[in-house]
Amino acid sequence: MQRDEKPYTCTVCNKGFGQASKLTQHQRRHTGEKPYTCAVCNKGFAQASDLKRHQIIHTGEKPYTCVVCNKGFTQASKLTQHQRRHTGEKPYTCAVCNKGFAQASDLKRHQIIHTGEKPYTCVVCNKGFTQANSLKVHQRVHTGEKTYICTVCNKGFTQASYLKSHQRIHTGEMPFTCTVCNKGFTKAYNLTKHLRIHTGEKPYSCAVCNKGFTQASHLKHHQMIHTGEKPYTCVMCNKGFTTASHLKGHQRIHTSEKPYTCAVCNEGFTQASNLIKHQTIHIGEKPYTCAVCRKGFTTASHLKRHQMIHTGEKPYTCAVCNKGFKQASDLKTHQMLHTDKKPYTCALCNKGYTQASHLKRHQIIHTGEKPYTCEVCNKGFTLASQLKVHQRIHTSEKPYTCTECNKGFTQSSTLKRHQMIHTGEKPYTCVVCNKGFTQAFDLKSHQIIHTGEKPYTCTVCNKGFTQACNLKVHQMIHTGEKPYTCAVCNKGFIQACNLKVHQMIHTGETPYTCAVCNKGFIQFLHFKTHQRVHTGEKPYKCNVCNKEFSQPHFLKQHQMIHTDIKTSKKQV
Repeated sequence: MQRDEKPYTCTVCNKGFGQASKLTQHQRRHTGEKPYTCAVCNKGFAQASDLKRHQIIHTGEKPYTCVVCNKGFTQASKLTQHQRRHTGEKPYTCAVCNKGFAQASDLKRHQIIHTGEKPYTCVVCNKGFTQANSLKVHQRVHTGEKTYICTVCNKGFTQASYLKSHQRIHTGEMPFTCTVCNKGFTKAYNLTKHLRIHTGEKPYSCAVCNKGFTQASHLKHHQMIHTGEKPYTCVMCNKGFTTASHLKGHQRIHTSEKPYTCAVCNEGFTQASNLIKHQTIHIGEKPYTCAVCRKGFTTASHLKRHQMIHTGEKPYTCAVCNKGFKQASDLKTHQMLHTDKKPYTCALCNKGYTQASHLKRHQIIHTGEKPYTCEVCNKGFTLASQLKVHQRIHTSEKPYTCTECNKGFTQSSTLKRHQMIHTGEKPYTCVVCNKGFTQAFDLKSHQIIHTGEKPYTCTVCNKGFTQACNLKVHQMIHTGEKPYTCAVCNKGFIQACNLKVHQMIHTGETPYTCAVCNKGFIQFLHFKTHQRVHTGEKPYKCNVCNKEFSQPHFLKQHQMIHTDIKTSKKQV
């Protein structure tokens, strides 16, 4: 008989075989016959060789050992496949895209991507799969079957591989290590995804906007932005989500469930990712470093946002006012300004907010809770970020520096406002008098001048104020409270800014210097007023005789002349 001759043909599928024994084995696929049975667990097999391999599970025998890492295998073929991880050998190549694979089965699965073939279909939801095993695993979604149980915490899993990965949480094992940054991973797949951070590889591209992604799942979620699809809906509030995990995380808002707890401080979290980020606070780990300024970050996403400060990139643009944003979430929040939409409402006072985090901060006003306390002065804060900023008063740390004048600031927002002095930018304009402001809050305070509204009233003397902070400062006149004390002469001040100005008397510091006569000033207002001596500017005008003055109090004194004249005429 010639080598290529196949005289034995299957009557069911017409497949040919060179030996009668091979045909007999093949026919068992159609008949389901499994004549070889395991004496331990009664599992049946179509071939004696399959039974022999299976029995090794019960004996624990692994006769084939890798000479590189000493890992044992039950079959020689499994060892051969494993060794390709060490050698990098990929003998099976795709004819379409030339991608290499270590195993023929991996190549076969890959080729289905090009053909689009999904021969295995779920009878419940008609979803197609490229592999029979994938269909089998999927069907457990409908049946709820979780056959693989963790012996430590009794959590169930649909696949053995999921259980194996889960068990590493308990053992702490991370067998897959990044050769660049030595970060460990419980799964090889997670290592592969992580390596793309270092290589910058984004193999999955959106056909609509050409944006690249490191993972196929990220591309799939992104495409829903273009289609508007949100297949997962909350039964409590009807809010839609693009992924089941996002819906699950959202539902914990309604149930108040926080299943992930920090072992150090017992703080609870609704998502595992939030717990992982939180834990870096305790260990101080910041594995992601900016290549420009060497600043460290706990997450890759925070680093990515930070890098936009250096590049100036603002990829998300408002369609109404063309304002750019670094993040899609910031754009979404901004768009609510145009629509006046405030989806988050306080249950106590019905005040609305555009963001859930703003509502959460507001609710602390009602509870009076201040969980974050300064170790130096015991002052309490509602937010950890507020405490962090406050601590810079004690440390004198000013991490944000102006590139124009080198002045330092404790907050990035304060630096941003300061930079507008140099650029002259005033993005917020009053519709009544066209006066510009650097901050929305300043514009809102200014508009009260036109309306005459003073919503904040002193309970002692009934004096009205346009801002709550001004009322708070005023009330200290009645209480005699002066919380800010000079360390040199013990003089007390109502406001921190007044103490800061006073301290310059002791230090002799005059940060504002006239470019014409070199005279120094402690306060910017005095410096600005002085410059009018050189420029001749007189911005304050008498509405009776049109006489102009360089300072408001000069105008006020002058106006008394007119009021005295009117009084004299009335007496006559």
